[in-house]
Amino acid sequence: MSQQTVHLVDASLYVFRAWHSVPAEFFDVDGKPVNAVYGFTRFLLDLLERARPSHCGVAFDESLTSSFRNAIYPEYKANRELPPEELKLQFAYCQRVAAALGLRVLSDLSFEADDLIGSVVHALRPQQFRAVIVSADKDFGQLVGEHDEIWDFSKNLRWDSAGVKERLGVHPHQVADYLALTGDAIDNIPGVAGIGAKTAAVLLAHFGSLDTIYARIEEIPFLRFRGAAAAYVKLKAGSALARLSRSLTGIACDCPVPLDASSFACGRPDLAAVDGLIEQLRFGPLTRARMRALA
Repeated sequence: MSQQTVHLVDASLYVFRAWHSVPAEFFDVDGKPVNAVYGFTRFLLDLLERARPSHCGVAFDESLTSSFRNAIYPEYKANRELPPEELKLQFAYCQRVAAALGLRVLSDLSFEADDLIGSVVHALRPQQFRAVIVSADKDFGQLVGEHDEIWDFSKNLRWDSAGVKERLGVHPHQVADYLALTGDAIDNIPGVAGIGAKTAAVLLAHFGSLDTIYARIEEIPFLRFRGAAAAYVKLKAGSALARLSRSLTGIACDCPVPLDASSFACGRPDLAAVDGLIEQLRFGPLTRARMRALA
């Protein structure tokens, strides 16, 4: 049976990129900044014009302090600054833009965009859908199946499961264990102190999984790789942190998302909503023309 493709957008990444890269010279009718909305809208239009997706979901992070991971580890992402009030308004606008363009918007107060995307991937795979995850986040490597891809849209780079192995040194099904060992400074996930990317990849190549590493930990000093004895000591000392980190690095794939592929079918843009947003956001005629052309 031939496969269809669902494009799944890690929206918050592109909103934040626009916030940092687009000059603060765009304002809505109330005088509030909408530079991130402008940049995100431009990105979304570029994506739709280039990919012409038949099915698409746009996932936003609304669980910056209320994710289930915060309950497990209160320090999760504690190193990140929360979006200022003017950016929160822009996130709401970005959701409205995506919806007006006929795209399925996903958000949740307990689950992150990664989890929402993972849940859609797993729900639609049995329905003969392959996923193209539009993001540059290495965490998504764990979702890549035989036919799936990650698409770093800004750099126009794509990689499949072999690309995940080439980039990280581990297979997709090992990515969450790999991150549990190395930690992730961006998300403030501790990992095992002193275990770097190369050592983590070597250990997972030999043992297969984090659980097996700890089940057979006494074998590690006798392995033939540089620093094996030191790695054994570090892993013994960091056992609790490794397991804690593993509870944070795995993408949840059982979130409350639509389970039927038809829910992600791209609809025609709502022209009334598009025109209303253009007026409210005070975007120019070119953006209006591009949004209307998609209809």
